Amino acid sequence: MGNRVSREDFEWVYTEQPHTQRRKEILAKYPEIKTLMGPDPHLKWIVSGMVFTQLLACYLVKDLSWKWIFFWAYAFGGCINHSLTLAIHDISHNVAFGNNQAKWNRWFAVFANLPIGIPYSASFKKYHIDHHRYLGGDSLDVDIPTDFEGWFFCTPLRKLLWLILQPLFYSLRPLYVNPKAITRMEILNALVQFSIDLIIYYLWGLKPVIYLIAGTILCLGFHPISGHFIAEHYMFLKGYETYSYYGPLNWLTFNVGYHMEHHDFPSIPGCRLPMVKKIAAEYYDNLPHHQSWIRVLWDFVFDDTLGPYSRVKRLCKLAKES
Repeated sequence: MGNRVSREDFEWVYTEQPHTQRRKEILAKYPEIKTLMGPDPHLKWIVSGMVFTQLLACYLVKDLSWKWIFFWAYAFGGCINHSLTLAIHDISHNVAFGNNQAKWNRWFAVFANLPIGIPYSASFKKYHIDHHRYLGGDSLDVDIPTDFEGWFFCTPLRKLLWLILQPLFYSLRPLYVNPKAITRMEILNALVQFSIDLIIYYLWGLKPVIYLIAGTILCLGFHPISGHFIAEHYMFLKGYETYSYYGPLNWLTFNVGYHMEHHDFPSIPGCRLPMVKKIAAEYYDNLPHHQSWIRVLWDFVFDDTLGPYSRVKRLCKLAKES
């Protein structure tokens, strides 16, 4: 992908994020893209099928040995759970029921959360808005690693450990970088989630609960699908802070690989993002993109010019005022 960069700090820039201007240019040239905005009528049925598949799996694994619990958690259940986190990502943009049905979207995200085993959807929604509005914003975008992460996880072995521990860092980093008051929806999310966990435990024992939670932790850590965490915004080429991936794993991840297109048009559901690329091809075809999430993980671990510091950061207006 060209010449890479090696840094001992983040790549600080003093320009606005590129997605705002590109969105304006594309809409001016292709106003028909506005017709792609709005809810995805199939999303609720796909997500419901995934949730009930995991509930069936809970029954099927209840008598397995522990080694098979963890095997199926990594190879099967965790893949579904990771996919459900990306469904929750889409739902956070109100594409399940539309902007006029915000509460339906919030509660459907709680439903999609059930197999994940840990309350997630409400907290994700609270912070994800900032990720789009203040991409790379210092103290605002909690997708950016901390200075400690960038400084410490700098060797292949440490970077591998960092990838394994990604679920821990993603869950704890907001509390350090940009703590926010706990919302009523987060409390309800937790109450519903832990109630379902207890019901599963009462019906079928501890193993199905471990199957769900272990699958989530394992597959949000070092797993081929988790390559998207690195592929999306880590600076593989100087001057580019968002990258797309157009490979087959998009079928499992609600097209999260179309990440440049998503940041340009966050209100367009994942199922229609390929149409954005097709309509406005000249805006995307010549931008650098990834061919493989597995290759992304390999390069991240073994290329000494890549690491948690390989992110663009900027000072946003809100950060200056606070």
